[in-house]
Amino acid sequence: MRFSREALLELEASRLAPYAQKARDTRGRAHPEPESLYRTPYQKDRDRILHTTAFRRLEYKTQVLPGWAGDYYRTRLTHTLEVAQVSRSIARALGLNEDLAEAIALSHDLGHPPFGHTGEHVLNALMQDHGGFEHNAQALRILTHLEVRYPGFRGLNLTYEVLEGIATHEAAYSPGFKPLYEGQGTLEAQVVDLSDAIAYAAHDLDDGLRAGLLHPEELKEVELLQALALEEGLDLLRLPELDRRVLVRQLLGYFITAAIEATHRRVEEAGVQSAEAVRRHPSRLAALGEEAEKALKALKAFLMERFYRHPEVLRERRKAEAVLEGLFAAYTRYPELLPREVQAKIPEEGLERAVCDYIAGMTDRFALEAYRRLSP
Repeated sequence: MRFSREALLELEASRLAPYAQKARDTRGRAHPEPESLYRTPYQKDRDRILHTTAFRRLEYKTQVLPGWAGDYYRTRLTHTLEVAQVSRSIARALGLNEDLAEAIALSHDLGHPPFGHTGEHVLNALMQDHGGFEHNAQALRILTHLEVRYPGFRGLNLTYEVLEGIATHEAAYSPGFKPLYEGQGTLEAQVVDLSDAIAYAAHDLDDGLRAGLLHPEELKEVELLQALALEEGLDLLRLPELDRRVLVRQLLGYFITAAIEATHRRVEEAGVQSAEAVRRHPSRLAALGEEAEKALKALKAFLMERFYRHPEVLRERRKAEAVLEGLFAAYTRYPELLPREVQAKIPEEGLERAVCDYIAGMTDRFALEAYRRLSP
């Protein structure tokens, strides 16, 4: 037995919820091209994203702890894969399009520069007089302009719905994206947003504990963690490795379940019967529910105070700032230091944007080595 694209599209449409975004209803691509014989448009998009240079580079870009802190900790790549897993789990339970959710999840962090959010803040400050820098807009730029892999067009020529999902990540539509639909984006895109928040909160907690920057006894400050520990019979005064893994797994499961149940309830109450109705709804429908949302905010506040602002983490941020500021200053003052292919982009992109694109595409270790070579 084999399934053609047409058969897959019909099978998908027959089993998905009415409010899901069906691949057969895609608004298509900017540049017409033949579709695959055995893949739906969103499956094709997912595969194109996986093969990009930008996706491979995520392996060596910081999530919170830098790569030189150890091989155990999350990178942008492992975080991205975890977001994709959570997104698919929620999407499947809600009858949504898993392929669309996965494609959006796999591309949601492609625009992040080296050194995590520190890199984003530094580049945005350096580019204030030249259009700024924001990782969602940069992801769109990568996928529609910077990745050149096909002879007929720049970018990957992804479907409208995948690009829309990136453009609506965390906020209203990103600059540079002209929406055909005004509103909230698909429910698949909303689920990816929610999954991102769930994944990084749970897994940053895991990394902070593993690194010894968070201490088990501190977890009592978070009501949900204390409740989960009590439920599982865990001792927060010790919390050995296996118990830590149990706690993080239960935390992740709690939020995934809350997201499925609350989103289903909101969808039912809203009475939406199409993807377009989801977009037009006055507020986002993917949610955690009041109790779980309160718990997530408390966990994020705890991580901000005890982990993200930990002296060791802040020390690494200062190093990252010095590296990126030094690279930007050197390359804009002496463009001849840039690789020839980057120099060739200056007439079209402008000096500062060409330099910004080059630095944003670097991995942590490449940026460090480039800075070392420039230092006297």
